[in-house]
Amino acid sequence: MKVAWVTNYNAQDPDSYDTRGYYEPKSLREQSVAVDYIGPLQTPKLFNPLFYLKRRLNGSRFVKPSDRGWYSFHRSPLLFKEYARQISKKLSKLNDVDIVCSGPSYCSQPVAYLECKQPIVIWTDATFADTLNFYPGYCRNEICRESIEDGIANESAALSRSKLLIYASEWAAHSAIKHYHIDPSRVRIVPWGANFESSNTIEDIQRIIDSRTTDRCKLLFLGFDWFRKRGDFAIQVAKELNETGLKTELTIVCNRPDSDEPIPEFVHFLGPIRKTNGEGLNRLFKLLAESHFLILPTLADCSPYALSEAGAFGLPSLTTDVGGIPTIIRDDLNGKKFPLDSSSKAYCTYVSNSFSDYSRYKSLALSTFHEYESRLNWSVAGRTVKKLMTELIS
Repeated sequence: MKVAWVTNYNAQDPDSYDTRGYYEPKSLREQSVAVDYIGPLQTPKLFNPLFYLKRRLNGSRFVKPSDRGWYSFHRSPLLFKEYARQISKKLSKLNDVDIVCSGPSYCSQPVAYLECKQPIVIWTDATFADTLNFYPGYCRNEICRESIEDGIANESAALSRSKLLIYASEWAAHSAIKHYHIDPSRVRIVPWGANFESSNTIEDIQRIIDSRTTDRCKLLFLGFDWFRKRGDFAIQVAKELNETGLKTELTIVCNRPDSDEPIPEFVHFLGPIRKTNGEGLNRLFKLLAESHFLILPTLADCSPYALSEAGAFGLPSLTTDVGGIPTIIRDDLNGKKFPLDSSSKAYCTYVSNSFSDYSRYKSLALSTFHEYESRLNWSVAGRTVKKLMTELIS
């Protein structure tokens, strides 16, 4: 089987857009699926003056106040019809392509207006309809009406053309069915893996868990968006745990926001860690191995890869019951999901109860790795998607 992999970024470069866009086709290649990359797609230079004018116009007094907002040229149908032309041209030069697959995209799917003889597959983690008013920056009162309508139209065109839609969560799959009236028989759910290579075995994980300290709790916060991931809430949880008598440290892998407030002595800010080089990976692996819980009290997330990364080291997650997270985290198997309005006390109670019976914590850490090994890794994802694609062309 040969797949033409379509992206508007360079999917062969893990630093290009999103490492998941890199790992999806890689997971197929590791299952002996031939992959021809079509991308990055180009925006013609002559489009730029037009997009600039439209952006100025949509923020001006010449547009009704209810229609004003940020104009996103990344959702212009004109651009995606041009993408379709580029894809068709490149596709015509490839031999024996069985399937055209579109991976995660930072805007509309580039196959939105593509006409081709091969079946089209989309493998991603969200719909535009469900990210509206969910993610900061995707609020209806911030994006202009034209870009919202274009985004919905583009996605509707892409989903209607596709023979198979693969989403990373039930939340995203339900959105496609509900908002775009997609036949459920065309929709499948395949969770994503970690955004790094891991060779840990169960014996490795047992050694890692046994080596974790028992005289203090180590929390780990991973996230590039301090406010959306609620880093301040994570600090509050660590503070309250210390106040209740459980000595706790919080390591934060994120940029520190500007603040005049002093950093508590139990908090360690490390800043971002690059996972595409050996030094960064080794630092991250050490943190994942020595910590007791990943804490990610996020306001909004489609499919946060930090949760799968934690699973690769038997590190249970404390997170929120939002977006695609319920597909990843199963309560008391690989962590705990809390309602978005839960207090920091609820998090503290869960952590304290785990530490009061440390054998219970060890069981949770082992089952966390089992969840990763059985369903939250790229090897499982690649095998599953290969099977779905094989059935499609059969």
